[in-house]
Amino acid sequence: MVAISLSPENNDRTVFSDLPAIDLSWKRDKVGRLMVKACEEFGFFKLINHGVPKEVIDRVESESLEFFARPAAEKQRAGPPNPLGFGSKKIGFNGDTGDLEYLLLHANRPAIYQKVRNIGGRDPNIFSNLLGDYVDYTKDLACDLLEIMGEGLGLEDRNSFSKLVRDGQSDSLVRLNHYPSYESSVDQRLTAVMKSKEDKGTRIGFGEHSDPQLLTVLRSNDVEGLQIQSPLDGNVWIPVKSDPSAFFVNVGDALQAMTNGRFVSVRHRAIVTAQRSRLSMIFFATPSLQTRISPLSEMVTIENPLRYRPYTWAEYKKMMYSLRLASNRLELFQSDCKKESMALMR
Repeated sequence: MVAISLSPENNDRTVFSDLPAIDLSWKRDKVGRLMVKACEEFGFFKLINHGVPKEVIDRVESESLEFFARPAAEKQRAGPPNPLGFGSKKIGFNGDTGDLEYLLLHANRPAIYQKVRNIGGRDPNIFSNLLGDYVDYTKDLACDLLEIMGEGLGLEDRNSFSKLVRDGQSDSLVRLNHYPSYESSVDQRLTAVMKSKEDKGTRIGFGEHSDPQLLTVLRSNDVEGLQIQSPLDGNVWIPVKSDPSAFFVNVGDALQAMTNGRFVSVRHRAIVTAQRSRLSMIFFATPSLQTRISPLSEMVTIENPLRYRPYTWAEYKKMMYSLRLASNRLELFQSDCKKESMALMR
């Protein structure tokens, strides 16, 4: 059954539809085929039986909620976001805002501890160790998924993607997003500005965007809000049904570039409508700053010529921070060089 309703943007529609779901306990070759299909068609899939212990997830969620429940002055000791640290409402440096507060950190234990220790109160080792455990598990999961994708694509080196994340200089991030409930919004004035006559109480938690990294692994509590853009119509948004026992995985810009456009970096957003707060815990699998990102030679064919010019992650990251959240960054790196395509296919 498909239901259609208005969404916060005047020209947008919300369509309830089934999305790909993958069980990691299935046979590996089947998982690989379905994963490739999901990444080609949606750039997104739900993952169950993922192997990350429920206890690890539950304890991080509990500590994260305890952190966001603290007085603003205490949370702000882990900020301001530049771009890492604690932030509230302001997203990036170019005027984007959202109805959320967040903690954005480099995904390694020393970096996590350096930020968390400034908060004060309880022993910072508790929160930083739990978050470090969560990062270890989700990083391993992301790398496993990237290797299965490599197998599903038939790459000669199945580690072509994952080795960029396992690199000791990886720029991977962990992000905790807290979307206050409708009643407990931390700034009702912003709510009034963001609310339109048609939205009937719906608020933008995090605006439309694609993720610039390779792969995003997200887990949220049982409160809904995530929506992905339909691959067939940019004005249609598909709500993602919450499932706290699952992870939600989406393709990022770098993986779209490395697959020469075969995988799709899905555009998505977070909507706030619930009477309860929503918490999402996100691992962004990212290469090192020096990594040169370009389409793999196996992904370039006569039928699918070279689409993107090479760039370093540092170059892309710098450009990303100069643009608005909804910008289509990868368009700036498109290539029309046929000679380069022929060289890669030799």
